[in-house]
Amino acid sequence: MTSQPASASPAIPDLPGVRPAVQAVPAYPFTPIDAPIKLDQNESAYDFPAELKALAADRMVGQLWNRYPDLHAEGLRARVAAFEDWDEAGVVITPGSNVLIKILTELGGIGQTVLTVRPTFSVYTLEAQLLGANLVEVPLNTDFSLPVEGLKAALRANPPGVLYITQPHAPTGFLDAEAAVREVVEAADGWVVVLDEAYHQYSGTDYRDLVRAGENRLSLRTFSKAWGLAGVRLGYALSSPRLAAHLRKLVSAFNVGVLAQVALEVALEHPGYVAERAAEVRRERERVYAALQGHPVWTALPSQANFYLLRTPDADAAYRHLRSCGIVVRRQDKLPMLGGCLRVAVGSPAENDAFIEAARAFR
Repeated sequence: MTSQPASASPAIPDLPGVRPAVQAVPAYPFTPIDAPIKLDQNESAYDFPAELKALAADRMVGQLWNRYPDLHAEGLRARVAAFEDWDEAGVVITPGSNVLIKILTELGGIGQTVLTVRPTFSVYTLEAQLLGANLVEVPLNTDFSLPVEGLKAALRANPPGVLYITQPHAPTGFLDAEAAVREVVEAADGWVVVLDEAYHQYSGTDYRDLVRAGENRLSLRTFSKAWGLAGVRLGYALSSPRLAAHLRKLVSAFNVGVLAQVALEVALEHPGYVAERAAEVRRERERVYAALQGHPVWTALPSQANFYLLRTPDADAAYRHLRSCGIVVRRQDKLPMLGGCLRVAVGSPAENDAFIEAARAFR
């Protein structure tokens, strides 16, 4: 277990007046790369259905663009609540779940603790560091499962704050047994517990009942993955009305534009495509996994998300080979426990065929 205050000063100030914690933290670690086959950001391989896009565009034309949208996306919030069978007062919507992670850190992490595992989704640790929270990371077990006893010990040893549990986990794609998740959540009395379910459509899991059972618990969900709407940038939280009321204090007014709201309203009226596409991703994930079995040097690791880890003897060589084949993936080999690993999103059948062919050509 590591614990670190996220406010260490850099050796040489970059710009007077900027908080040391901000100066000390590098920018979000992503560089866009143009490639014919893009498997590096865990996006859906499929755009929003064309007929729904046309319907949304028609509705957008009928909106008043000169007027501010709802203060906190109230109209869209009601639709999300109906879709999720949730109390509308417990729904919070922002432009992407990354924004929710930031304000959750503001809510419970500043001057307190952000507890997560290692490795983990980089935004949890980035926001903790930027906001000067006490960041505590407990290493995953060697099989990537939750370190239940380690997390429970960290909960006892640190002042309460925010606990992040991701199911399925990112960046490994591992899915924990429900009993393990429940044990950690129920031990986190007095903490804000975040169950990040960004990839739940691909694993078939649903922790809404566990969230309902505790007032300080929250499910984090997104329209960027299975819904195929990463470009629209909307995410949401399902929590108790009391927790949501505090969270909304930190959400900027009018932060969800009317055009994004219209797109999501159309999507929520026609959600059937999401389950169909998620099922196809699961089929393709297993097909790729099976095709890579027996590869002479690369090992595909099991996953329950829309991505998987590929362990290689030399991540740089593997990455460059795939780039030469017109395929861009995400290097993860600098993360703890992930030496030699690349993260590969599940693409369309044609993209996956190209990836399999490129993998077989590598020796």
